[in-house]
Amino acid sequence: MPNFIRIILGALILGAAITLIVFSHWGWGILLIFISILVFVTYIFNEKMLIAQWFLRKENMDKAESWLDSIKNYEKELFKGQWGYYHLLLGLIESRKSPMKSEKFFKKALSFGLTMDHNIALANLSLAGVEMGKRNKREAQRLLKEAEKADKNKLLAEQIKMMKGQMNMLDKTQMVRGGRGGSGFRQF
Repeated sequence: MPNFIRIILGALILGAAITLIVFSHWGWGILLIFISILVFVTYIFNEKMLIAQWFLRKENMDKAESWLDSIKNYEKELFKGQWGYYHLLLGLIESRKSPMKSEKFFKKALSFGLTMDHNIALANLSLAGVEMGKRNKREAQRLLKEAEKADKNKLLAEQIKMMKGQMNMLDKTQMVRGGRGGSGFRQF
């Protein structure tokens, strides 16, 4: 349902609630006030996004993807502040299937803007993983530093540390391959 319809529906329900309260139907009026609050909350927090996040936490990627796919036009259905989170969720789902294709979703999420620091750190960490897969060490290090800077509550500290360890292993394998002989591979 488009957002402008949610606002109109919420305003109509609120108007009906006020009318019921004026005519001394307090119980129904209070109930309708709560329903109108719920409608206004779904303007800011889309129910499809919330359900998709819940399935992501349960690690049920198929259902999470189907809920995100049910959002046909994210620009009309979602509040502008949720566009970045929509692409972040798509990127997390896509990274399970094919990590290299998820890069565009993470970049879009960062360009639209994420308000929470740990989500910015997560997007940068995921992009660093993609860059490591491409063997682009310099960009991966830059993204890891940005992720470390954004992770103020140290929620992703262990993953960042693990990614740095993998980067060191990447350096060692490149040294082994590039060293001696004409073939470029070390012979034992």
